[in-house]
Amino acid sequence: MSDALAKDTPEAEAPLTLQEKIVKELREWGITLSIFIPIFLVFSGLFYELRVIPSESMVPNLQVGDRVAVNKYAYGYSRHSLPFSLGRYAPLPEGRIFASMPKRGDVAVFEHTHTPRVMIKRIIGLPGDTVSVRDGQPVAINGTPIDRTFVRRVRYRQHDSGAYVTAAEFTESYDGESWLTHDIDGETGSNISVDYVVPEKHFLFMGDNRDNSMDGRNPTGHCAPSAEGVIDEAGCPPRSGWADDQASVGFVPFKNLIGRADTVLFTFYRCSRAQAEPCMKKRLWRGL
Repeated sequence: MSDALAKDTPEAEAPLTLQEKIVKELREWGITLSIFIPIFLVFSGLFYELRVIPSESMVPNLQVGDRVAVNKYAYGYSRHSLPFSLGRYAPLPEGRIFASMPKRGDVAVFEHTHTPRVMIKRIIGLPGDTVSVRDGQPVAINGTPIDRTFVRRVRYRQHDSGAYVTAAEFTESYDGESWLTHDIDGETGSNISVDYVVPEKHFLFMGDNRDNSMDGRNPTGHCAPSAEGVIDEAGCPPRSGWADDQASVGFVPFKNLIGRADTVLFTFYRCSRAQAEPCMKKRLWRGL
């Protein structure tokens, strides 16, 4: 009996060597990641992904350092919906499935028309709209100027240049939608005088920081205007003398839309760092 018990009793395990501990730890991490990564890719491809704001083109509503939740199913899915911009390389068809039309005033994330860069701007022009841009005047949509109401003046230090600027803050309203914009004091614009007729399945985007945004108002990424100063075509390369990464976005195709920016989840922006007077909008769990 004692011999049988001795045979069935497991021997005490010998302590693992450092190499064995490392191999075991790596194996456990590998198993965890093999489960987590596919779940993360599916979630960020179909539902929400996190985007970091890198520039001040959407001030005052978005600041450098904001982490924004992007709703991936708001407009349906295209090849550009894949996380990490994998759609640029995947052999997927063009077009969009489960498509839903964006609304004017949405803050949307999209892929630049001429480069692989991901951008975030506000939708101003919908398919079929005529958007009139005149230097020094409010943007007009289908002949009606966007209503602007002065809110206050804000002084802050720009993230890129470090220069101090003072901006007039406005509430813009059109067709039941409203949003805040900034016009920087002393900026004279670029003498643009163009009527943009937005083609079918395309959109015209603008930044809320109107004097610090390379967006759809700038003609460098558009087709050449007609003799009457009208641009109504899409798909042209950037204007002569402008590299792809320097030109504006032009008209953005529907298929390039990645999703709708819904909420600022958290941020590393601080009013004290930007020396903003007065402090701009709260950044934590704030809807757009």
